[in-house]
Amino acid sequence: MRIVFMGTPDFATTILERLLHSDHDIVLVVSQPDRPIGRKRVMTPPPVKTLSISHKIPVFQPERIRDGYQPIIDAKADLLITAAYGQMLPASLLRAIKAINVHGSLLPAYRGGAPIQYALFDGCEKTGVTIMTMKMKMDSGDIICQRETKITDQDDYGTLSARLAQIGADLLMTVLETYEQGTIQTFPQDERMVTYARTLTYEDEAIDFKASSRDIVNRLRGLSPLPGGHAMINGITVKIFKATETETVENALPGTVLSTTKRLIVKTGDHAVDIESIQIPGKKKMNVRDFLNGQSLIKCGDLFT
Repeated sequence: MRIVFMGTPDFATTILERLLHSDHDIVLVVSQPDRPIGRKRVMTPPPVKTLSISHKIPVFQPERIRDGYQPIIDAKADLLITAAYGQMLPASLLRAIKAINVHGSLLPAYRGGAPIQYALFDGCEKTGVTIMTMKMKMDSGDIICQRETKITDQDDYGTLSARLAQIGADLLMTVLETYEQGTIQTFPQDERMVTYARTLTYEDEAIDFKASSRDIVNRLRGLSPLPGGHAMINGITVKIFKATETETVENALPGTVLSTTKRLIVKTGDHAVDIESIQIPGKKKMNVRDFLNGQSLIKCGDLFT
């Protein structure tokens, strides 16, 4: 089949890679525009674009897909496949071409742009991938198939996203085979079970030490390896990437630093967390043990806010 593929991050790259090694013809890739990344704000192409260029596939990067999508129509594809593209498709485009989506949750749970992160935030024991038809309402299309996976205590966004991308790629190959045979069957989502996972903002990355230790650990799992969580201490913003729960009990305000001796222990709303990975402005991400050697920025009694 002739396929137009729409996607942006690493999750989508894994799926596109599988398509490129299939018998299907990827005639066009649509991705988000290049964005400034890092402290130096270097303009950086999305991972899907980088892969596409390496395979000499034309790439279309509209700032807003609703303002113009003629290259997609001109590609004369048999099917449009989206995976973590990052924008809602206009109804007129969906009327012009058949489209399916690879979504990183067990719909109708976690409709929206951050389903993997929210499954970790919420401490879910399982999640999965859904392949669905596309409708104008966000992630509301009929389900073609689903496959679930357990979420382990060691999973963070990086590991879980990578595993779900592989599951999604495998599932898509099966769907495309039945699609070509004309034997696809679908079933509607149960609207009573809908939950949402809106695209994250900078505020969603803030670590609130008034929350429980378990909630803080889970939020960091959903934000690691990037972008990480952030919190203020002594007038500067530090990044935090990993923490574990500790049963330390002390009568102190949430956010209070309880120990800086080989471990960075911080009071939470119920107990405390042991921060394991941190980054201060102008420095690289560090193991906390290395950070604490010789540092004078954080002292016992200081308060994270």
